[in-house]
Amino acid sequence: MNERRFLWWSELTAPEVVGWAKDVCDLAILPIGATEQHGPHAPCGVDNYNAIGLAELIAKKSGAMLLNTPMYGSHPYHHWYMPGNIPLSYETHIGLLCDIIQGAAVSGYNKFIILSAHGQVSTTLVAVHKLGLAGHFTLSLHWYDFLRDDKNALVDYMWHADEAETSMGLYLYPKYIDMSKASKGGGTPLVDRRFIIAPGQAPRPGMMYHFEGTFARPEYKELENGIIGDATKATYEKGEKIVTAVVDHVSDLIGDIMERWPVGVKPPVK
Repeated sequence: MNERRFLWWSELTAPEVVGWAKDVCDLAILPIGATEQHGPHAPCGVDNYNAIGLAELIAKKSGAMLLNTPMYGSHPYHHWYMPGNIPLSYETHIGLLCDIIQGAAVSGYNKFIILSAHGQVSTTLVAVHKLGLAGHFTLSLHWYDFLRDDKNALVDYMWHADEAETSMGLYLYPKYIDMSKASKGGGTPLVDRRFIIAPGQAPRPGMMYHFEGTFARPEYKELENGIIGDATKATYEKGEKIVTAVVDHVSDLIGDIMERWPVGVKPPVK
């Protein structure tokens, strides 16, 4: 078996899923996003669609299996109570990630990547270490931080429903993006922004990760249109450049993993 009819676990039969892990590739990707408002111009499924779009391109290039995307995720505290958002509790999301990966391991998958398109490090990091204690080789990455310098494609650093996410939408799912409603947004942190690492920003001395503190006011009290940044700067070309870079970097990572730990070999996590 070296070809598959479909990319997604749920679209294949159980023998096909097991056979792929045994004969071709025993690394599976779990793309995760969230149900979250993204302004008046983009759908509440932006993070899910970004994760799914990236994962499909990576799977085609690398041979990785795709685990189904749960359509809900965890959210930082300031996202809660914002209309359009449906956050899972941190405990629920950690358990969900662990259960999915431990279930997939039963079918012969020995390596896992959690590919996130939404800010939920508060749960992904905990899940990774719980899975490590259980003996599962698991990496977690958020596409924008894995890219590290999204200014290669963007005018502004990424924040929310902005130039970055809207550009990805124009490239991956243009039918859901209405640029006639795109606009600029607000959002003022509780400390000077020079101390906060933006998503995808190469950090400098004296900066903290953007989820390392309660830097933000609640979005439902502060944001008038649900945007942080400037969505009007989005283009298809910027989205293509971002997506291509992420796909190349993650595919390279998968190639390294599979070369070091070939099919059937479980990395010695435990």
